[in-house]
Amino acid sequence: MTPQPENLRPLWIGTYPEAGAGTPAGLGEGIWRVDLDPATGALSGARLVVETPAPSFLVAHPTAPVLYAVDEEQDGAVTLFDVVDDDLRPRVTVSSGGADPCHLLLDDEARTLLVANYSAGTLGVLPLDADGGFSAEVLAAGGPAQVLGHTGAGPHPERQEAPHAHFVAVAPGGHHVLVVDLGTDEVRRYSRDLESGLLTEDGVAVSLPPGTGPRHLAFAVDGSRAYVVGELDVTVHVLAWDEPTARGELVQTLPATTSEDEGTRLPAHVVLDGNRLLVGVRGPDVVSTFTVDDDGLLRPDGEHVLPGGWPRHHTVVDGWTVVAQQTGAGLVVLDADGAQVGSALVPAPACVVPAVL
Repeated sequence: MTPQPENLRPLWIGTYPEAGAGTPAGLGEGIWRVDLDPATGALSGARLVVETPAPSFLVAHPTAPVLYAVDEEQDGAVTLFDVVDDDLRPRVTVSSGGADPCHLLLDDEARTLLVANYSAGTLGVLPLDADGGFSAEVLAAGGPAQVLGHTGAGPHPERQEAPHAHFVAVAPGGHHVLVVDLGTDEVRRYSRDLESGLLTEDGVAVSLPPGTGPRHLAFAVDGSRAYVVGELDVTVHVLAWDEPTARGELVQTLPATTSEDEGTRLPAHVVLDGNRLLVGVRGPDVVSTFTVDDDGLLRPDGEHVLPGGWPRHHTVVDGWTVVAQQTGAGLVVLDADGAQVGSALVPAPACVVPAVL
């Protein structure tokens, strides 16, 4: 990769089709790149690097020049791109193991890529080679070495008619993989074979109140707490986490936003940044902030109003919060006080991932 100026941090941006999620893909959307100035928070140089269908979530390999992207369509897929200088070159595309893949995770050893397939409710397991490529088994099959499904439903008639895997995490201690299931109000648990990366079903780590619609989660650095966003009940749930058993116990529930608008209110992504928890909420179009106390419980600390709409994903880079606003104003950068310090016009951004230099 071509060395970047010291004062710039390149970011990869995954996008939806410009007309939005669920609309025909492959009509020009793709993966963008934009540069962040860590001194000021300004964004510059936004450019479309490669066209690829519905790359709504990305993950970068930590050591190899490789980027992975979902294709969030009915025939779900994952594409591996080689990073060559500032360019992306598709190497291979394989099945994701289900419809509408929406989240990717590299395990702690970067030996297995895990993909959550939302509409299918499945977890796809894609072992990797040492250079970040898909394993011979995956290439021969054209898809995952394992596809792990689930059963169940929740009370919401339209969103919880079946399992909907929305997020994947490795539990503290590294012995379990967790799947946040919006459709069944559960965090599913799988035991990991640390040699092969393959998984074995191991029950449910936590059952949340009916109608929660859990979407994403974040763990405290010490692993003692998990913070789960409830998309359907518009909440943040705090779990006391027991590492040896990989189980959570609900200890606190707070509203994800102070907005009482009876219209759409849909919390999305959650990030833990030091003692701050940041939750994007679509509808009110805010980033809600919470202070994490010494006991791991939360105190509401206000909301940052965004200039655009539908904050689907955000990440903190060098102290700046970079928000992907799926509709409206593209990317926006906020300082710690919520002031806008940078922006970039990227169509329908859905994911922000720092590039590995």
